[in-house]
Amino acid sequence: MVVGAGLALRSVATGSVAKYGGDALYTLLLVALVVVVAPRVTPRVAAVSALVLSWGVEFLQLSDVPAELSRRSAVARLVLGSTFNPPDLFWYVVGAAVGWLVHTVSVRSLSVRGRRRRSLRSGNEPQL
Repeated sequence: MVVGAGLALRSVATGSVAKYGGDALYTLLLVALVVVVAPRVTPRVAAVSALVLSWGVEFLQLSDVPAELSRRSAVARLVLGSTFNPPDLFWYVVGAAVGWLVHTVSVRSLSVRGRRRRSLRSGNEPQL
């Protein structure tokens, strides 16, 4: 869904909206990937891990490595970018915050459903 949102954003928006929205979605995708790799990770750890990765890639752009790789590969350009842009750091925080929120709501929702099922199996009324 995150990749689809990014593609949709790029198809309907231009300029800063597309760029900074893409930055936030980049980190949100990393949150999702952290959760896929480590399903029991807490929302905070998933969000912080994605933020650290995003910032790491952004600060790596202060070197020539991402720019050189981006010249050779479209995939590298998508994953690593090419030039450091300080406002990107803020938008990565936005993406991590959204990822934390979505993950937190998902975990709580699953927890409530699990308690309801256990209550129904034991013959008790579900408690919220």
